[in-house]
Amino acid sequence: MPDLSAFLHADGWITLATLSALEIVLGIDNIVFLSIMTAKLPQEQQPLARRIGLLLALGMRLLLLLAISWVMGLKATLFSLLGQDFSGRDLILLGGGVFLIGKATHEMFDKLEVDDPKEEQPKAKGSFVSVITQIVLLDIVFSLDSVITAVGMAQHISIMMVAMFIAVGVMLVFAGSIGAFIQRHPSMKILALSFLLLIGVVLVADGMGQHISKGYIYFAMAFSLGVELINMHLRARQRRTKMGSSPDLSPAHEQAPPGS
Repeated sequence: MPDLSAFLHADGWITLATLSALEIVLGIDNIVFLSIMTAKLPQEQQPLARRIGLLLALGMRLLLLLAISWVMGLKATLFSLLGQDFSGRDLILLGGGVFLIGKATHEMFDKLEVDDPKEEQPKAKGSFVSVITQIVLLDIVFSLDSVITAVGMAQHISIMMVAMFIAVGVMLVFAGSIGAFIQRHPSMKILALSFLLLIGVVLVADGMGQHISKGYIYFAMAFSLGVELINMHLRARQRRTKMGSSPDLSPAHEQAPPGS
């Protein structure tokens, strides 16, 4: 049973708040991927797929925490290639990064290049099991990153577990609205796919021993999102202005002839 004595001190609560916030931020890429993948399913299946995906993510994080010695052992060198050491963690990050790059590139091609009227319809072709399987595969990568971050910040398993419950709870609440927002705005969907592509590149770089601070990545994502939100607001205002300034050419409003 986890030791709850950490919650008897203010330091424990401060650590919990900090770690929860960090886990929520780290879960952004998970939510984006989840939203992109569940959009392939019929509308009625999407909420269930999101819940299953996030609950599986929570389950994997908790299992990895309970197997913390094994997780930390993944950082041990397995082999060297061309002067570069590779550990189990590196291989998982490389595999996840390549998968994300390939998936994001394929989805971008599908949205931008494939001109098929059938593609505009809700994609019933997406297999529920296939979508969940892909979510699980990426959850393993995201969970490993999340757990290693938690271990570096907190000393108590109980704090790490509660922080992950809080983070996944927040994601459960907002995943649906975020997914709907992405699907309503095509430009936002391309931006989300760009984020996944960027995260994939970061995972590959990390797996190759080239660590890139997540702070830079999330700042770039936040900046791009802010610019796109401003553009969306300007486009909406321009549409309203054009609609308001369009002359009404209906017969009832035509100018009456002189002397009438």
